[in-house]
Amino acid sequence: MHSDRFRPLVDAKGPFVSIYFDDSHDTEDAAAQLDARLRDIRKQLEEQSVDGSVIQAIDTAVRGAHPPVGRSGRAVIVAGDTVVLDEHLIRPPTTTIVRVSDLPYVVPIVEHGLLHTAYLRVAVDSTGADISVHYASRVNSETVDGDGYPVHKAKSSEGHEYGKEQAVEEAVRKNIREVADRVTHLVDESGAGLVFIEGEVGARSELTSELPERVADNAVQLEGGGRAAGTDEAEVQHEISQELLKQRLTAIDDAAQRFAAGRGTGLAVEGLADVTAALRDGAVDTLIIGDIEDATVVADADLMLIAADADTLSDLGAAPERTLRADEALPIKAVAIDAALVRTDERMSPADGVGAVLRYAENSSA
Repeated sequence: MHSDRFRPLVDAKGPFVSIYFDDSHDTEDAAAQLDARLRDIRKQLEEQSVDGSVIQAIDTAVRGAHPPVGRSGRAVIVAGDTVVLDEHLIRPPTTTIVRVSDLPYVVPIVEHGLLHTAYLRVAVDSTGADISVHYASRVNSETVDGDGYPVHKAKSSEGHEYGKEQAVEEAVRKNIREVADRVTHLVDESGAGLVFIEGEVGARSELTSELPERVADNAVQLEGGGRAAGTDEAEVQHEISQELLKQRLTAIDDAAQRFAAGRGTGLAVEGLADVTAALRDGAVDTLIIGDIEDATVVADADLMLIAADADTLSDLGAAPERTLRADEALPIKAVAIDAALVRTDERMSPADGVGAVLRYAENSSA
């Protein structure tokens, strides 16, 4: 996962409140379930002496966002009394997580969030398309009505002239090109990582062929959906979720291969001591986060310098003033140096639950 989405957290001032919960809307009582979860979150925050303005900011953000369709999770991170990050997750966490700490906790987003901060859905037909840009916490929708006309071929009783057929085909192509132009603009504007195309097979294929290669390479044609009434939204969401999960598995597989290849060559390290050292040097290309559990690191008073233990920090000329959770400190330090973040699965088991693929071999650094 690219770290640019977390950049606002690096410059924000704590303390931070990090919340993750099941935000699914797949039952008739979804609204009542959300109310219950928010009451539970409020209680936990009150028990940790969180200010009422912070609690209200969280409640307002959650209720004001576009509700998801089907199974979904929610991530909300607050710095001070300002909501800095608010995202839907592909999958909900198994239990509600509420943390109040010096640093934000982003691991559940790395595990369950979208790899990219946005994707497009395009329901296309011969007359145009309905397009929606899905960001982490909102959806922007619009319609493209093509200028091409007519788009229906003459019936046999109307003469079935060759010229009219040509006019229809050209009108449809014109409309599809207009959709392709708009899709390309929205991809460039939003930074969308995927474009999901739904509709009849012919319209889907023609739109894909009209897209520039850099956009078409990230286009996925869906079997379900379309502009017609009666679309099974649950089926479409299932297809989208499966593709997003496939994309995540591909990213994990790539990191696993690079980590395995880097072992013994100086291009990969593991364990708290070596990974924190690589983060301090700015050498980490991809931080690999496994089961860190309750491991901690130490930091100076300004949280600028971290190390695996107090002796190492002292050797660096800093006083070990703070003890931090490793699963909070390491990811944020990785974000600060623009490193990518990957949550491990069974393919990787680095020492201490943390590893890194490096930008350059350790022995080549100054």
